[in-house]
Amino acid sequence: MIGFYNYSVILTYIGLSFSVVGITLAISGDFTFALICLLASGFCDMFDGRIARAMPNRTELEKNFGIQIDSLCDLICFSVFPAIFGYCLGGNIILRIVSSVMIILAAVIRLGYFNVMEQKRQCETQEKMHRYVGLPVTSTALILPVVYLAKDKIGELLFPIFFQCTLMVLSIMFLAKIEVKKPGLVGVIIMAIVGFAIGFDFLFFN
Repeated sequence: MIGFYNYSVILTYIGLSFSVVGITLAISGDFTFALICLLASGFCDMFDGRIARAMPNRTELEKNFGIQIDSLCDLICFSVFPAIFGYCLGGNIILRIVSSVMIILAAVIRLGYFNVMEQKRQCETQEKMHRYVGLPVTSTALILPVVYLAKDKIGELLFPIFFQCTLMVLSIMFLAKIEVKKPGLVGVIIMAIVGFAIGFDFLFFN
């Protein structure tokens, strides 16, 4: 079987599996549990890179494979999944199509650009990355569940429009030339706690 198989990519694959399950749930209309799957995918993404970097004696091929596979999974988890989720919410068909195209296209461009620049950076330095240019696509794992919490206040009729407009704004932010500080371990833990709190709210109060 082709590919590289070691523990450095297992968490990435688990996150992808959560998103595939979430997509099927969204298509079935189970939006709450679909978003819990999105949160779970985001949680996996927070730590898969740290696990990979901690693996000793990784070859250059394994490192490059990790970069590629991470981006491919991010595309599905944090752009294709949200696009399908937004489409399944209903509302104006044109807005649903436009928002879906925008967020997937923006994510493809961003992730392709990131791969090129990250490989270039790794050839020039071993220093860790401290800042992103543009909003990371993985941010949808936390932003969209927070947006969904406002559903009752916005109303059943207007919420799909609000959600799809959010997708379009996020797609622009993916490509915007703005610097976003990469969170350290403390920031990652805080985001994980926030994600757990949102998931708890979905399970027991939503």
